[in-house]
Amino acid sequence: MAARPNFVKVAPLITAMTSEGTHEPVLIHAGQHYDAALDEFITSDLKMPPPNYHLGVGSGTHGYQVGETMVRLEEVFSADKFAGLVVAGDVNATLAGALVAAKARLALAHLEAGIRSYDRSMPEEINRVLTDQVADLCLTPSRDAAPNLLSEGIDKSRIHFVGNTMIDSLDLHIEDARSRQVAIAHGLAPQRYGVITLHRPANVDDEVALGELLETLGEISGRLPLLFPIHPRTLQRLGSGRLPDGVNAIEPMGYVDFLSVVSDARLVLTDSGGIQEETTVLGVPCITLRDNTERPVTITEGTNRLSGTDRDRIWQAVNEILDSPMPEPVRPDGWDGHAAERGAEVLARYCD
Repeated sequence: MAARPNFVKVAPLITAMTSEGTHEPVLIHAGQHYDAALDEFITSDLKMPPPNYHLGVGSGTHGYQVGETMVRLEEVFSADKFAGLVVAGDVNATLAGALVAAKARLALAHLEAGIRSYDRSMPEEINRVLTDQVADLCLTPSRDAAPNLLSEGIDKSRIHFVGNTMIDSLDLHIEDARSRQVAIAHGLAPQRYGVITLHRPANVDDEVALGELLETLGEISGRLPLLFPIHPRTLQRLGSGRLPDGVNAIEPMGYVDFLSVVSDARLVLTDSGGIQEETTVLGVPCITLRDNTERPVTITEGTNRLSGTDRDRIWQAVNEILDSPMPEPVRPDGWDGHAAERGAEVLARYCD
């Protein structure tokens, strides 16, 4: 594992594998996300055991992170024996783990396989495609993933629909999240505020683009106050004094606290992937500040809509949402809270 969302996806799988009892899961943390609060996030919020191995790779270029993770992971594999490796999501450590497993002839499973944005300018898309090509087991989260994999020449025997383990985590923690009423603690009434998340390089690395996006969000805050838990990457780009009035910046939140503010929000503006899924299940309108998504089921079945970063498109989406009733929660096929159990069964059969 390397990034917070991947721990959310893997936590229920570890529980299911432990209950299944055939193989003992071992958690390897690459350290791509590595701030001091992460250990508490893993053990307290997700109630996971601490990682068995911590590679401590840290930040750096894509090439550095992939290469350094490979070197350190090879050391782990040479010192211990494993039945296989499960990698999740689309971060650099995912690709690094896939390459090391493939070269070591170690069974490889990719959790969240087959989702595609078809935007090769996104580093995550490259990581997804390459990881799926070498995976022995492609564990897919939604029904649209299998056709994507088949079109890329991946044999259907490697493709296994298990569903969305991130929703397993949501179901496990949503009661606790709602009971915390975190928004009220920030002076916000339920369904009378919006939530912002920003971290994609295309949105935060370009100073002009970021400035224009912040200006638009400042305008929106005149109609609806906005809560902005600032991602460390975004905070680095912001500096000081750049946030408009009405945009309430707070420190990054733990998983359950963040789930609390999202579940009570009137809408969410994000460039994240997982939040598109969570808002669909929670019945919260989501505006994705990108021109594409690797999770189209959140649009065709869920509460998500794409706006890009164009001011007029964002405003149109905001106005349509605020002038309409709240949508009903939606659960696409396999988003039923039992995806991890199905995934554990596939892993057990393959590794026997």
